[in-house]
Amino acid sequence: MSISPSEKVLVSVEDGIAIVTINNPAANTWDLESLSAVEAVVNELNSMAAVRALVITGQGEKFFSAGADLNQFSNGDPAAAGAMGDAFGAAFETLADYRGVSIAAINGYAMGGGLEVALACDIRIAESHAVFALPEARVGLLPCAGGTQRLAQLVGEGWAKRMILCGERVSGEKAITLGLVEEVVEPGASLAKAIDLAKRASDQSPTSIAACKRLIHSPRDIMIGAGLVAERNEFVALFSTEDQKEGVNAFLEKRAPEWKNR
Repeated sequence: MSISPSEKVLVSVEDGIAIVTINNPAANTWDLESLSAVEAVVNELNSMAAVRALVITGQGEKFFSAGADLNQFSNGDPAAAGAMGDAFGAAFETLADYRGVSIAAINGYAMGGGLEVALACDIRIAESHAVFALPEARVGLLPCAGGTQRLAQLVGEGWAKRMILCGERVSGEKAITLGLVEEVVEPGASLAKAIDLAKRASDQSPTSIAACKRLIHSPRDIMIGAGLVAERNEFVALFSTEDQKEGVNAFLEKRAPEWKNR
């Protein structure tokens, strides 16, 4: 029996390593079902003493994950936005707090919530054709799953602003110079490299790994704890604006948005 409650998140376990695959074609987008599945899977893995590391990747060769399915936001419903923001927070914060080592094998586009799930991991391995972006402002939204908080810690405020405020996309090769990823590999090689690192982590004391993670994360958690909550609150607040509805629907209708600034 699978430990995942959804086919949108596949899990296999071998030699003490869990491979978690985002499986929501065509772009491996996030919805309430897949986010709740990630939370459930990580909680289950926390209870499995024989599993000491997890690797998360995307199904297929083009997308790691393109982020949230924007069809969920086309009607501008604040309640739906709040539910989605809470689901993102619960899933990715549970992943960030995983007791073992988590590694993102980024096999393609990592956009919006796709980048944010990678940011929640301990280590990121990217394929050379990967592309990174937080494009939410282009559709009248904002990153609500840790993007405004964790990205700046990794790459600095300037590049975080370039990616979030200017919509700049970053290649795999650029990402490593910024510290956004730890290694870039050839297309198709990210999963094998991530598994190799996971095996190395599995050879170390699991109690030591958990203690080290708590200590490494402690200053970060103090700094961004309130920011993660504020991020989700600001996300929901945008659903009272005309620009949110215009931005999302313009994207879905494949046209340029007409911003009202209200």
